[in-house]
Amino acid sequence: MPCVTCSIPACAANPRLVLRRFPLQLLLFSIGIALLFAGLFFDMSTVVAQTPVMPTPDRLAEPTLPANPSQADKGAQVYWLSCLPCHGDRGQGLTEEFKQAYPAEDRNCWNSGCHGKRPYENGFTLPTNIPAVIGAGTLQKFPNASILRSYIFATMPYWKPASLTEEETWQLTAFLLRENNIWTAREELTASNADLVLVSSPQAIATPQPPPAATPWILSPIYLIVGFIVLTLLIFLLRVFRKK
Repeated sequence: MPCVTCSIPACAANPRLVLRRFPLQLLLFSIGIALLFAGLFFDMSTVVAQTPVMPTPDRLAEPTLPANPSQADKGAQVYWLSCLPCHGDRGQGLTEEFKQAYPAEDRNCWNSGCHGKRPYENGFTLPTNIPAVIGAGTLQKFPNASILRSYIFATMPYWKPASLTEEETWQLTAFLLRENNIWTAREELTASNADLVLVSSPQAIATPQPPPAATPWILSPIYLIVGFIVLTLLIFLLRVFRKK
């Protein structure tokens, strides 16, 4: 209703009534709490910006030897050159997933003729099912490392059997055993100790893994400062209203 002395509504003539109907302090309180909590959480955009973009590794690239390569390290290069095309970059076998790592023109060799039933003059027929050599359950038909090495020496690589030197076959055997957690590779694998290295009943060597690094929280000081100012102003206004 209007005031008695003028036509202005009573709510406009009484500022305290306006503030009661429109609780400004409640709005300020909500904004202050929201800004304060926003400052407590890390800034996701900053974390993403600080995360380096790792390049996609070339699965078909030649492995790099360390400064002091072990027998198994050298065997990794032998595997890359003579075994990887058929047995996979991780020893998983010739899977459909691994075929996708090759250029498109090299993914269907059985249809092109070079590795099909009628290979070219310098080609050869490639089996469609090539087993894995690294992973659980692999190499189980070989009782020990000596028999495994002899098999590799006599029959591998598939397209040119017995073309690897004895040293290369020992290196390759050491690499396969290391990747299957059967051989520590701290000493060289030779004819004198290969019989003692069991393959079909391996004792897995546990490799300790470092705990994942915790993602640091990145606080936003601007949000903290603004939230503090708003809360301080809110407390001041509440005290003023109480006095009135």
